[in-house]
Amino acid sequence: MDFLFYQNTIYFLAFALVSGIMLALPNVRKGGFGGQSNMLSTKEAVQMANKSAAIFIDIRSAEEYKNGSIPQARNIPMDELEEKTASLSKSKPIILVCNMGRTAQKAAVTLKKLNFEEVHVLSGGLSAWTQDGLPLKKHTATAQRKHNR
Repeated sequence: MDFLFYQNTIYFLAFALVSGIMLALPNVRKGGFGGQSNMLSTKEAVQMANKSAAIFIDIRSAEEYKNGSIPQARNIPMDELEEKTASLSKSKPIILVCNMGRTAQKAAVTLKKLNFEEVHVLSGGLSAWTQDGLPLKKHTATAQRKHNR
């Protein structure tokens, strides 16, 4: 046990501990290590939609959705999510969108429990989308009814 008290050993152990923490930190911030969803930047979300035909699901209220949404997003309000999941493909990636990204985390947990394979959350939500200068679509009442079918 004397080797633990040598000065070089203490430095080595301190270095190993700090290195381990620094390696784990990015995963903890992204919700890794058992987290329920993957956070995506707006750029990553657009790439995933283009490459993997990911589906944007806007979980905000119908009124908020009507005032502006991601152009290809489908509106399924958070309180209706469990009832309307039958209309979603479990094999396609899903990107959940809310105002800031927090409510979408809760929705991601719900979808994971319902055995959806690939669920992601738009980091920063619609606020990040507009802040990055990406387009929004305004919906009329008629278009809204068609889109929710």
